[in-house]
Amino acid sequence: MKMLSLETELKGNSYPGRGIVIGKSKDGKFAVTAYFIMGRSENSRNRIFIEEGEGIRTQAFDPSKLSDPSLIIYAPVRVLGNKTIVTNGDQTDTIYTMMDKQQTFEQSLRTREFEPDAPNYTPRISGIMHVENGSYNYAMSILKTSHGNPESCSRYTFAYENPIQGEGHLIHTYMGDGNPLPSFEGEPKLVEIDGNIDEFTTKIWDSLNEENKVSLFVRYIEISTGNYDTRIVNKNQ
Repeated sequence: MKMLSLETELKGNSYPGRGIVIGKSKDGKFAVTAYFIMGRSENSRNRIFIEEGEGIRTQAFDPSKLSDPSLIIYAPVRVLGNKTIVTNGDQTDTIYTMMDKQQTFEQSLRTREFEPDAPNYTPRISGIMHVENGSYNYAMSILKTSHGNPESCSRYTFAYENPIQGEGHLIHTYMGDGNPLPSFEGEPKLVEIDGNIDEFTTKIWDSLNEENKVSLFVRYIEISTGNYDTRIVNKNQ
């Protein structure tokens, strides 16, 4: 698979929707993840990320303008021991709860499907990072309709063992703008991971469409210790 420029991929798509990046830093010291959200409606754009425990939660920037919290207020990031869960919906809680009961990432997601937001039927995208005793691996998942047909759910899981330095994968909800919005297709895109946490954060934020971007979360986890550093950027200040 050809390695793509993360910057170019994001700049070339005015509406990738919500997206997850997971990989390993170029120096091999950090497990890297990023999660971004975008919005076209006032309800979707009226959000910020706030820290909650070791993870984050979405919150209405102006509570008086919140019309429907069902699919936009959730915890995108939660930490379960040495595992970091990153998703685009309340399946974060499903994965957390079921993995805490010794179920696997894939088994947890068998209980969920795409979002019930007809006619888009937004895919549920999820990632999990496992950092333990100096080792690191991660997996990504997408649950989507079969060719837009809500009668059928297609489930894909991609696992990456001993990730290569400077490489990562990007998965997002939509191929681009449209009505209805076209679901992501194919396997996660191989992208370059470079720079320190601030450089990486700036690169992603500056590459997202100015009108549609809402919030960004980035975390660098030191593979040798499990210690982490986090950045949050909100368009609404």
